[in-house]
Amino acid sequence: MAKRKSVRKPRKKTQKTSAFLSTVKRVFIGAFIVVACLMGVLFIYDYFAVANQKPAVEEKKERTAIPAKKPVAKPKQDTPKQQTPKKTPAGKAPVATSTKTFKIPANTEIPRLKAKRQEQVIKHEGYTVSYNSEYRIANWVAYELTATEAKSRKTERSNKFVPDPLVKGATATNEDYSRTGYDRGHLAPAGDMKWSEKAMRESFYLSNICPQKPKLNRGIWKDLEEQCRLWAMDNGSLLIVTGPVMTDDMKRLGKNRVAIPKSFYKVLCYHTGSGYKGIAFLFENRDYKENSLKSMAIPIDSVERVTGIDFFPSIPDGEEKEMERTVDWDSWSF
Repeated sequence: MAKRKSVRKPRKKTQKTSAFLSTVKRVFIGAFIVVACLMGVLFIYDYFAVANQKPAVEEKKERTAIPAKKPVAKPKQDTPKQQTPKKTPAGKAPVATSTKTFKIPANTEIPRLKAKRQEQVIKHEGYTVSYNSEYRIANWVAYELTATEAKSRKTERSNKFVPDPLVKGATATNEDYSRTGYDRGHLAPAGDMKWSEKAMRESFYLSNICPQKPKLNRGIWKDLEEQCRLWAMDNGSLLIVTGPVMTDDMKRLGKNRVAIPKSFYKVLCYHTGSGYKGIAFLFENRDYKENSLKSMAIPIDSVERVTGIDFFPSIPDGEEKEMERTVDWDSWSF
């Protein structure tokens, strides 16, 4: 009897457990059905709601499209009449304005050699160079620096020194400067060429480079380059001519025997309502330590006598002589 009782008890528990599980299943199934029905109702509602809205959207598009065609069509008819008279000035604008705003005769920035000297005049994007293949350096480099160009930060310094591809005859190479103690000094500085990627690249042509003592190149010469940018911004535009003083006894460096100038010059002028204002600087190829720029300023005539170059031959003689014989200190702020 004890054994039979022990067998019947687990059966009762199993039946109760099965009934409980069946109830739970029914509840879950019922809940699932209810959720599925709700989702179905929402889906059907969304479908019909969107379907009812589409015609309204399409109608709006059609309504806006119709008036939009009218204003577009009108300019097409008027365009030839409006643009025809403007083609000529529009085509000339880059030449007339560009970044060049100097109010003096064309090609005034092109100097003229008075003494007989070898030269090849080469025009680049940002400067013109009179190259002397006998000495492998320039007689002069001339360019106009406008206020817009002086302020520009359009491109970064390239630092890639290469021979000028337009030079005919002997030229310097980078190897000529290697381990010589001389810098590859810019005549037209890279800092003045940030307004154009091409002008920046061409400023590193070796036709624009001369052997300079590091303390000159990185000292007062650099200070003058920075001062020129300030003057260009103050006066709207500045004409700059710069180069080495050529002498027969210049030493040479490198395999290509590049001449080492003893001195360098920089000559500047700008135009005002009262005429032309000029100033010049002449530096020996050495360190100037604490010398001020103002103490080094001299009349343009002084540099013309040393170099044998007429720096601004296109300016009328009377005005040129007046500008070059003295320095108008009130016109140059240091």
